Amino acid sequence: LGTALFDKSPYKNVIVNGLVLAEDGRKMSKRLKNYPDPMHILNTYGADALRLYEMFMGPLTQVKPWSMKGVEGVFRFLSRVYRLVLDEETGALSPRLSDGEPTKAQQRALHAAIKKVSGDIEGMEYNTAISAMMIFVNEAQAWDAIPRSLLSTFVLILSPFAPHLAEELWSRLGHPDTLAYEPWPAWNEDYLKEDEIEIPVQ
Repeated sequence: LGTALFDKSPYKNVIVNGLVLAEDGRKMSKRLKNYPDPMHILNTYGADALRLYEMFMGPLTQVKPWSMKGVEGVFRFLSRVYRLVLDEETGALSPRLSDGEPTKAQQRALHAAIKKVSGDIEGMEYNTAISAMMIFVNEAQAWDAIPRSLLSTFVLILSPFAPHLAEELWSRLGHPDTLAYEPWPAWNEDYLKEDEIEIPVQ
């Protein structure tokens, strides 16, 4: 960008301030050789984990240190998503998958995630969007039966962050065409209403 265009760019602060430091807290440098090896990360954890971690590190405008433990953490999250759909050892569909209708609690969990992820993508707050998906997956892990339709919608909101895994799961969930042309899911406020509210009394 030319100087004049750069000064007017809405991404100026993101570009200038979003510095990633090495694990030792210093600026990454070829001289210091304190930068992570991207090929090692790709070969060990995959492109989706690397992509997801970069977005999960924190707000784009903040300086933040690189952490291999963070990469391992998002890899474990993606593994949990995989296990919602597929058996990790055999690769067969999970026996918990169901063709039934989602319960109110399941709809609430999904639509809360859709709403949060949609808003955070617009605001470029990718780290909190990923946190919302982690909350959904934690809830889904406790369900005895997981509706296939519910997971299909979840895979759509995961796809901008982990496109390779999302495409694979979309196919295994029974969709013959790529998810790339699927519309972004909308949330329904009716599903977000609580049936019961606990009110503390003193």
